[in-house]
Amino acid sequence: MGFGDLKSPAGLRVLNDYQADKSYIEGYVPSQADVAVFEAVSSPSPAGLCHALHWYNHVKSYEKEKASLPGVKKALGKYGPANVEGTTGSGGTDSKDDDDIDLFGSDDEEESEEAKRLREERLAQYESKLAKKLALVAKSSILLDVKPWDDETDLAKLEERVRSIQADGLVWGSSKLVPVGYGIKKLQI
Repeated sequence: MGFGDLKSPAGLRVLNDYQADKSYIEGYVPSQADVAVFEAVSSPSPAGLCHALHWYNHVKSYEKEKASLPGVKKALGKYGPANVEGTTGSGGTDSKDDDDIDLFGSDDEEESEEAKRLREERLAQYESKLAKKLALVAKSSILLDVKPWDDETDLAKLEERVRSIQADGLVWGSSKLVPVGYGIKKLQI
């Protein structure tokens, strides 16, 4: 993050591009961020850098109120666009430092013997726990209502045919004849 060297034309161009769609360095009101960047700019920007010049003149108008502006003044490198090289202030991090941090756990690194032993031990415990679990037998109770076509249907023969259906785990329970109306009965099994 940062604008680079604000005393150089390149740094002022970065500031100008940054201010193209902003009124202030941070937020919607002048703050200590504006004061910090203002103090780093040595003189008003050239007329070709209109956004930076407008910002400079606007912050300059708060000359007497600079100390009372909200916010906390940070190092100059903490303000500005994130993709600028050569920032001033706290200094950038080396790319070598970024390589040391492996956020996702690389597979090419060797596992220590103790970690390997611990992992194997936990897997064995998990497998033994799974073996001890009893298989859960799922049971369903289904009630069938078999309605005859007419009052002359032989319900005893119908029950015999229903019970002739065989399937794995199927056990037929009790059955009864339930009156529907007008002398007609249905088989409930």
